[in-house]
Order: sequence, then structure tokens, then C-alpha cells
Amino acid sequence: MLRRRPIARAAVRTTAVVGTAAVVGGHMANKQAAQAQQAAAEAPAPAPAPALEVAAPDPIEQLTQLAALKDSGALTEAEFEAQKAKILG
Repeated sequence: MLRRRPIARAAVRTTAVVGTAAVVGGHMANKQAAQAQQAAAEAPAPAPAPALEVAAPDPIEQLTQLAALKDSGALTEAEFEAQKAKILG
């Protein structure tokens, strides 16, 4: 009969240790979640990206490309003149 008591004590002790570990683990998880939430709330909002300025196309470059297209036969003389007038304003 004396042998059953140490086994019962070991079972109770194990249960108490496991229960305590679960409570402490849950408390730490809640604490870390609260800290993460607070850090996210305090973090500054990211700055918006600066808008990219689109440079106006170079008219000389455009006319050179149009001339190359006309020379290759992709554009007719009338199409070339219409586009050239559009580029030059």
C-alpha cells in the first residue's frame, strides 16, 4: 500500500507542472500578441512612392524612327507626313 502513494504523488505533480506550463505558455502568447499589435499600431505609415515624371518624347528621335519606317516601306508618304505634322505640332 505504501507503494501506491508515490505513484499518485508523481501523477499529481506531473499534472500540476503540465497545467502550470500551459497557463504560463498561454499568458506569454497573449502578451506577445498584445505587444505585436501595439507595435503595429505605433508604426508610422509607409510614405507613398513618389510619382514618376514621364519625360516628353524627343521629337528628333520620333522623326528618325518615322523616317526609318518610311524607308522600310512600313509607312506611306502620306502617313509619314501626317505623323510628322503631329509631332511638330
